[in-house]
Amino acid sequence: MNILFIHPDFPTHFLRLAAELGADRKNTVVLVSRERQTDWQAAGVRKVLYKDPPAEAVAKGRTREYERAILTGEAVAEILHTLKTKERFLPDIICGYSGGGATGFVKEVFPAVPFLAYFDWYYRSRGSNLDFDPAFPLNFGTTVNAHIRNASILNDLTACDHGITPTLWQKQQLPVEFHHKITQLHDGIDTDFFAPAEEKKLILPDLDLSGVVKLVTYSAAGMEPYRGFPQFIEALPVILRQDKECHVVISGADRSFYSPQRTDGKTYKEFMLEQVELDMDRVHFVGSLPREQHCAMLQASTVHVYLTYPFILSRSLLEALSCGCTIVASNTPPVLEVISDGENGVLVDFFSAADIANKVIASLSFPSYTKMMREKARRTIEDNFSLSRQLPRQMKLVQRIAAPVFQATLFE
Repeated sequence: MNILFIHPDFPTHFLRLAAELGADRKNTVVLVSRERQTDWQAAGVRKVLYKDPPAEAVAKGRTREYERAILTGEAVAEILHTLKTKERFLPDIICGYSGGGATGFVKEVFPAVPFLAYFDWYYRSRGSNLDFDPAFPLNFGTTVNAHIRNASILNDLTACDHGITPTLWQKQQLPVEFHHKITQLHDGIDTDFFAPAEEKKLILPDLDLSGVVKLVTYSAAGMEPYRGFPQFIEALPVILRQDKECHVVISGADRSFYSPQRTDGKTYKEFMLEQVELDMDRVHFVGSLPREQHCAMLQASTVHVYLTYPFILSRSLLEALSCGCTIVASNTPPVLEVISDGENGVLVDFFSAADIANKVIASLSFPSYTKMMREKARRTIEDNFSLSRQLPRQMKLVQRIAAPVFQATLFE
C-alpha cells in the first residue's frame, strides 16, 4: 500500500501510525512536513519538506491566517504534483492534519484518492475556549478571527472522505452536519513507557530532587492562561506554606502557544513572578522536557496539576493518568471526559486559586485515600487510550478507507 502523510508539525499526530506502516516493507510511506521541523526518522518513512510562506508574502491584516493557509496549501500541492508526475507516486490513501492549510488542495492533485483528515479543533465564538476567560472578553474581532481560522478546516471537512478527532469533546466542536463522517479515535498513549514507578525520585541533568518527600508537578507546552498557569502560580504560596515538605516542578516553555501575547511585552511567567512571591528554593522551572525526562517527572510526582480552558485535551494529562499520578484538574469539559471527581482524580474550579491550593494540600496529606484514585487513573488509560488498543483501530480504519486506485484514470 502507498500511504501519504501530511502534517506541518510532525512528529505529533500520526507518529506511531506512520512508523507502524513504514515498518512493513510492502508499504511505501511518504511524509510531507514543514522544513523547520525536527530530524525525526522512522524506517520506511520518507520525508519531503516544504517551506513556510515568506513573511513578506502574507498580508499584515485580519486575513493573514487565511492567506498563509492558501500559500501553504499551494506549496504542498506543488510537492504532491511532483510526486505524482515525476516520481509516479500514487497513494492509496492520504492521511492529513487539518488546520493551517497544508491539506487544502490534496483533492486537486489526487481527486480519486481517499483523504483521511485529522481534526484537532474547530473554533466556536461561544461555548468553548474563546468566551471562557473573563480576563479576555469576547469581542467582534475575536469572533471574526475564529471564522477565518475555520475556513481551511471547513474546506477539509467538505473535501475529506472521512475524518478522525481524538476526543468526543473535540468532535462536538465540529459542525454537526459533518459528524456522520467523523470517527472519534485518539492517537493512543504508550502505557508501557508511561507507567507507574514506585518510589521514583526525580533527578534531572540540572536538578536533583532525590531527597524530596512530596513533589507537586505542572506541565504544559507553554506557561499561559489557556492552561491555567496564572491560577496555578497564585495557588502556590498557600501550598508551600501549608506543606513544608513539598517542592514544585513546572515544565513548559516560557511562551504562549494559544493565549494572546501580553501587551506589555512580558511573558506570563515574568508577569506572574512579579505579582506572586514564591520560595524559589522549592519552586523549580525546568523548561520543556524531552520525553524521557517528562515521564520521569510524572513518575516521581506526588500530585500533578492540570488546568485547561474548554479546549484541546493535552496528551500530558493522559500521560499523567497512565503513570498513575494523583491528578488535580480543572472542572472543564475536556477534562470531564476522562476524569470523574473522587474516582480517578480530583476536580477544581479553574478560576479559584484557593480551591486549587486546598485540593492539592488535601491530596498531599492523604496518600492512602489517593491510592485507589491512582489505580483507577491508570486503568482509565489502559481501557480507553492505550496505544496497544488504539493503534490497531487506526490501522483498521486506514485499511477500510484506502481503496484501489486506477492509475490509468488518474494519469490521463
